[in-house]
Amino acid sequence: MAEPRKFDLEDRLVKFAILILEVCELLPATRSAGNLEHQLSRSGTSPALMYGEAQAAESRNDFIHKIRILLKELRETRIILRIVSEKPVIHNEKVRTALQECNELIGIFTKSIETANKNKVH
Repeated sequence: MAEPRKFDLEDRLVKFAILILEVCELLPATRSAGNLEHQLSRSGTSPALMYGEAQAAESRNDFIHKIRILLKELRETRIILRIVSEKPVIHNEKVRTALQECNELIGIFTKSIETANKNKVH
């Protein structure tokens, strides 16, 4: 019998990127929403790509640096989702789901940086 698949952050980040793109597609065709869509599509898909770079890091410091960039993109995404939610540009469950997932991912990667820093050889 096959062993159950372990939790995979790459899969989770890819699903998050897809969810972000779905939110982008819901935004109305206005100038302000178009600006938010552009920023959201960039910052919301970047963490999945940056995670791939982090997996190929050349050192622990390089890994930490890349995860910090990933975290910055997630925080930017969270703020854009808050703007979309609070304006409100759209009312949709996907926005709430994306905001919740973004907050959870920020927690995961904040802890990842803390752990990596603790494990650094001084």
